[in-house]
Amino acid sequence: MPTPSAGFVERPHTADWELAVWAPDLPTLFEQAARGMYMLAGLRLQEVPHLKRRLELQAIDDESLLVQFLDELLYLQGVEGIAFEKFQLQITGNELKAELDGAPVASLDKEIKAVTYHNMKIQAGPRGLEVRIVFDV
Repeated sequence: MPTPSAGFVERPHTADWELAVWAPDLPTLFEQAARGMYMLAGLRLQEVPHLKRRLELQAIDDESLLVQFLDELLYLQGVEGIAFEKFQLQITGNELKAELDGAPVASLDKEIKAVTYHNMKIQAGPRGLEVRIVFDV
């Protein structure tokens, strides 16, 4: 079976959770990272109401922008009880603009406390762009 052009897979890690993510471009890499983070947490959304959010973030590099984006999703999940299933992401330089569609969180199996910078490096690989993300749980 061929490897999909974008995706994620959980990787064994000593105390935390690690996710390997790949995609053909940076916006899709960020989207797959968000989807993978939600999958690791066992997050499920309510059917309604449908919610929209816009985000604008800036950082010094792509890795910092990815951490900020995932941290913002964790913040919205923790404080407002919402998460997202549709992502329209635009990344220009070190700026991200996002239009997100989602719903209130119905259930969560395990809380992710934080996104770490541990060994994080976005780089070109055989599947396009690749990154490993370690989550503190």
